[in-house]
Amino acid sequence: MVMKTRGSRATLFGLAATLAAGMLAGCGSPGTEQKPDNRITVWSQENLPPRMASTKKVISRFEKESGIEVDLVGVDEAQLPQLIMSAAASGKLPDVIGAVPMGQVWQMYGNGLLNTEVADRIVENLGPGTFNANALSLTEDHGTRLGVPSDAWLQLLVYRKDLFAKAALDAPDSYTGALKAAASLDKEGRDGISLATDPSDVFTQQSFEDLALANDCQLVDEQGEPALDSQACRAAFTAYDDLARKHGAPGTQSVDSTRATYFSGKSAMMVWSSFLLDEMAGLRSDALPSCPECKKDPEFLARNTGVVTSLKGPDGAEPAQFGEITSWAVTRTAETGASTKFIEYMMSKGYEDWFGMAPEGKIPVRTGTPEAPGTFQQAWRASVMGVDKRESMQKAYPSDLLDRLVTGVGSMKRWGLTQGQGTLVGATNGELPVAKAIGAMTSGQLSPDEAAKEANDEVAALQKSLQ
Repeated sequence: MVMKTRGSRATLFGLAATLAAGMLAGCGSPGTEQKPDNRITVWSQENLPPRMASTKKVISRFEKESGIEVDLVGVDEAQLPQLIMSAAASGKLPDVIGAVPMGQVWQMYGNGLLNTEVADRIVENLGPGTFNANALSLTEDHGTRLGVPSDAWLQLLVYRKDLFAKAALDAPDSYTGALKAAASLDKEGRDGISLATDPSDVFTQQSFEDLALANDCQLVDEQGEPALDSQACRAAFTAYDDLARKHGAPGTQSVDSTRATYFSGKSAMMVWSSFLLDEMAGLRSDALPSCPECKKDPEFLARNTGVVTSLKGPDGAEPAQFGEITSWAVTRTAETGASTKFIEYMMSKGYEDWFGMAPEGKIPVRTGTPEAPGTFQQAWRASVMGVDKRESMQKAYPSDLLDRLVTGVGSMKRWGLTQGQGTLVGATNGELPVAKAIGAMTSGQLSPDEAAKEANDEVAALQKSLQ
């Protein structure tokens, strides 16, 4: 989840594509490994100051143990497309990039910027059986290992258990349940739900994909053709419109405003990522729950919030879970020996520190080691989350929720990846065709059917431009 304007995202994607075309016309995709000097450059998208400081501590230990020097550089997710292509064009690619989301991994792969053989070797060295099988599946292209999957966050539907109990409503784990609850609780100065509608924010697209997957609405069909105009997708757009426009707050709703509305007690439900959990527990001073009850009882909201990890729509065969897996990526010019040692260290001795930086949004996808199966999952449960206050995951939230978060990684689905359209997925995260359609629909400019068609047409045009 990032917060950037659509203009910057579109510009960055366009610039990256232009640079890629020029660069790849002049050199082959395999690349040439840098001359080994026992020094590597690592870019990390975990670029917030506390996380950079935590990463530097792990790297310091690695340097002492390995004798390899590491230059750590923090980069912003929204800027990576421009930075990586500029670096490639100038022959100054980093060796390793950390915390790379799936769409960006596919973009680099499509532009011939990855050393997939090294990534595969690392997974084999660590033991494929120690990784979540779904995480491995989502980060490969028909057997080609794109990166080394590291951790995941999940999209959640959170709801006020106290309000649902008072209204005798079941948990909103289906379209029917969510729509009924939104209509029933949209009263007395409270919105039925907080749902993103900002056309310039990838968070809106992520929120829609969460609901869309529940109804088996896909970005493309099995032949790779755009499918957002299907009946299942039209139903998903209709449900999103009913929730966001009819029962959500008026005006454009963003990643910040949706959280603020729910935290203030002015909405009964919200779609947000698992990064919410430390904030909802009152562990971050800049994002504290502010509901009337929260003033006397800071833990009120966390205690009275239920969490749905997977939804089911009328056209969906089973409940579906949306989320993101981030990976370690090895570039095509990386010093392979040193890069291999570094990533293996970060996925073993340094792994608990890595996911422990923000355990609520860094669910480990390597479960343990061959010698100690499950050890990383156990360590994750005991991880301490928070910024201004600190508390362990297992103390702040019930074990049932932690179980469902771990299970959710295994059942996570994503648009386009299993159909071999990962490059298109990365491009849509830059151009945001679905977010734009959602914004136009929820502001009354388009009907749900028109929004589905417009999004589909934009995806088709984008797909054609990538060919």
